[in-house]
Amino acid sequence: MRLSRYFLPVLKENPAEAQIVSHRLMLRAGMIRQQAAGIYSWLPLGYRVLRNIERIVHEEQQRAGHIPLLMPTLQPADLWRESGRYDDYGEEMLRIRDRHGRDLLYGPTNEEMVTDIFRAHVGSYRELPLTLYHIQWKFRDEVRPRFGVMRGREFLMKDGYSFDIDREGALHSYNRHMVSYLRTYERMGLTAIPMRAASGPIGGDNTHEFLVLAQTGESEVFYDDRVTSLSLGARMIDYDDRAQVAGVCEEFTSLYARTDETHDPALFEQVPEAHRKVGRGIEVGQIFYFGTKYSASMGAEVSHPDGSRVPVEMGSHGIGVSRLAGAIIEASHDERGIIWPEGVAPFPVGIVNLKQGDAAADAACEGLAQALAARGLEALYDDRDERAGAKFATMDLIGLPWRITVGPRGLASGKVELTSRRSGESEEMSPEAAVDRLCTIHAVGVPGRG
Repeated sequence: MRLSRYFLPVLKENPAEAQIVSHRLMLRAGMIRQQAAGIYSWLPLGYRVLRNIERIVHEEQQRAGHIPLLMPTLQPADLWRESGRYDDYGEEMLRIRDRHGRDLLYGPTNEEMVTDIFRAHVGSYRELPLTLYHIQWKFRDEVRPRFGVMRGREFLMKDGYSFDIDREGALHSYNRHMVSYLRTYERMGLTAIPMRAASGPIGGDNTHEFLVLAQTGESEVFYDDRVTSLSLGARMIDYDDRAQVAGVCEEFTSLYARTDETHDPALFEQVPEAHRKVGRGIEVGQIFYFGTKYSASMGAEVSHPDGSRVPVEMGSHGIGVSRLAGAIIEASHDERGIIWPEGVAPFPVGIVNLKQGDAAADAACEGLAQALAARGLEALYDDRDERAGAKFATMDLIGLPWRITVGPRGLASGKVELTSRRSGESEEMSPEAAVDRLCTIHAVGVPGRG
């Protein structure tokens, strides 16, 4: 992609309305534009990041055996009256009436609708276990939307719903989601700590939030810092192996990690003092097991092996897809701009032409872009007639993981410069070697690490 033909409205100055790093940088990097309080347009660069995050979420959900669908944004109010939540949810719910006088709502979540789908089509324990999920825009009318995409009113969310015949199966579904979430966040270059949390208006007994440590986090967190060194890495997970999945969950939840809502000072004191930490965290996902809370009230029953009919055991599992874009920036930036992990970067590499109009430099840049494209990597080629400093500043601001710098002096000796955005280290090499290096990183490098 040539930058001269791309839509990238970067800002030189920090917008006055942006209070936190991710909001400032997303506006400055031309990723988003505010259309109303807490409602944003995702501009081309931001949209590419959003789709990369969404792709990783889809891949890991389907790896765990979960099935995608898509439910509507507008929901009949009658479904929520059945569950008892229509009047209980509060003013965050946007209630709507159509021209026929029917009550609707802009969905803040989908427990009721997915339960309605399930009860209409599933009638036997033989069809279980089942997990359905979708990635869809939600709306919650926040009293004070702020911090950009970190606390907006309209947001993109993955929400999944598990259905099981008994509590044992439901808890395995819960564990399966925890492991799939750990893998998802690692691929995005994040350390997201599962923390025991309160369930809120969704309800249920078992619930964990996944939090990314950041000074701007909305939650105070108390944790054993040894939890931050845990990683799934490249280990293979058999999601049907209940013992293996439960073992991974035990590994990641046995060390103390709780939000302020569930903090137990007495238990925290048992953590060795050197490892006791207090900080703030950004919630990027949450998993719930709530048993028959919705299935019983809405008649979602299946036949049991003993011939009876029983309400199914359910769980709900969410990931803040649009929020993750902001969370990644909060966790990965410096004074010059964003530092994207490879897994979510809008482009894997930027090409900077130091002397636009020079025949050799122009040809080398075109050749690099074509060679990368032939091997599945799309570069952002800065072909603008701008000074080198301005080009470097733009690349640093938008945070592409790698930069190839091309100039007449280097080309005279057959070299270009490959620079890592994260480390700042540069190395001169042939254009062919630079292409090979980048392709190797993306083919066999650790997923999500920049």
